[in-house]
Amino acid sequence: MNLSVRIKAFVLCMLCFCVLNDAIAQKKKIKPKFSVIAFYTGKEDQAHISFMHEANKWFPAMAKKYNFTYDSTNNWKNLNTGFLAKYKVVIFLDTRPEDSLQRAAFEKYMKNGGCWMGFHFSAFALNQSAVPQNWDWYHNTFLGSGEYDSNTWRPTSAILKVEGKDHPAMKGLGNTFKASPNEWYRWQNDLTKNPDIQILASIDPVSFPLGTGPKQHEIWHSGYYPVVWTNKKYNMVYFNMGHNDIDYEHKTNKDLSLTFGNPAEDKLILNTLLWLGNKK
Repeated sequence: MNLSVRIKAFVLCMLCFCVLNDAIAQKKKIKPKFSVIAFYTGKEDQAHISFMHEANKWFPAMAKKYNFTYDSTNNWKNLNTGFLAKYKVVIFLDTRPEDSLQRAAFEKYMKNGGCWMGFHFSAFALNQSAVPQNWDWYHNTFLGSGEYDSNTWRPTSAILKVEGKDHPAMKGLGNTFKASPNEWYRWQNDLTKNPDIQILASIDPVSFPLGTGPKQHEIWHSGYYPVVWTNKKYNMVYFNMGHNDIDYEHKTNKDLSLTFGNPAEDKLILNTLLWLGNKK
């Protein structure tokens, strides 16, 4: 082999080595930090459906930016031990599981160190309704809230008071922030009396009167209302947000407000997700 051929062979080898090294580096670089699965139903109430569609655009964008994977499914049969084992964080976007085996799988997942985020209607339960309180562990032990009691109407924004300033979810949010328009819930149980519950945000009194009616009981003038909290025995955070304002009156079903795109609220949700996803 003459010198010219040897040089060409050496250059080719070095080129292959560099390409291989780069491929290995890229593979290490893009390995996701954690995986997220979101469950939704997307069949009841256009306000919840609107939020679900928003979430399924916003979370993938955050996944690309912060290097995690995001999957979503409306097949609640996937809520089983084998399927959940592939994911670090589970999200309930609009509802809860109704099947007893799915409920048992989720409870086992959480008791074994799984992570969860839930929005708005995922905590709803009301006896004598289509969504009765028939899952005591979830509503009374895990969430702590018990049954739904009442709500504001129409969906309106509120100033939220940051209470859990030491919690990673609330990092950088200051003392208060303005939330996107939402239908705010009141609960049967007093969360302040539950030692397992840490309230992270509540309605600031400067928000009153909250709601516009037309029914007077749908306008809150006073009271204490937790809207974001965690159960210290589990890796979880519940957000009361997740109900967009919709043009029902003119029967267009158009969005009159959105949940995402609010910098403070986005930060809260992202803080929470990264905290849960990076927990050991």
